[in-house]
Amino acid sequence: MIAGGFGVGKTTAVAAVSEITPLRTEELLTESSTTVDSLEGVAAKRTTTVAFDFGRITFSDPAAPLELLLFGAPGQDRFLGLWHDLARGAVGAVVLVDTRRLAISFTAVSFFEDNDLPFVVAVNEFDGARRHHLDEVRTALELGPHVPLMTCDARRPHHVASVLRTLVEHAITVASAQPLPPVTALQDT
Repeated sequence: MIAGGFGVGKTTAVAAVSEITPLRTEELLTESSTTVDSLEGVAAKRTTTVAFDFGRITFSDPAAPLELLLFGAPGQDRFLGLWHDLARGAVGAVVLVDTRRLAISFTAVSFFEDNDLPFVVAVNEFDGARRHHLDEVRTALELGPHVPLMTCDARRPHHVASVLRTLVEHAITVASAQPLPPVTALQDT
């Protein structure tokens, strides 16, 4: 799952790395949406995701080949109900962040913390945006040291692939640290 606030680059990230033509559910922003969708910092944005984006990437590592199905979540808070459906069965999540509008990232970070889903945070480095040291971003988002934090350019396939590899490695680490559920024996009655 790739999540984050409105206009942080989720659709772009899915499209950049997907080996299939991505499914997009984008619609034009309308005059009536201006009361709920702030274009502050993204004035040039003309469309918004209204369901989810879908793509696929395969990592052909001979030791552990892996196919990831990618679901890009819509960024507005009114779609959080859908996030629960998209997160069900997910390996983990990427929280894509725009440091020009960091406050819109708190919902995604809190969502994955509250739902105990492993996640990584990727700072999408927009052209012309001020660069911040990752320690500053970690502090601002109140991320624990266990949450992987990195930079990327959501337009570049190798950047997005690297973020996804980090997510999978993190999810495996988290899963291996958790105790196994108790085994119950079936008995004849």
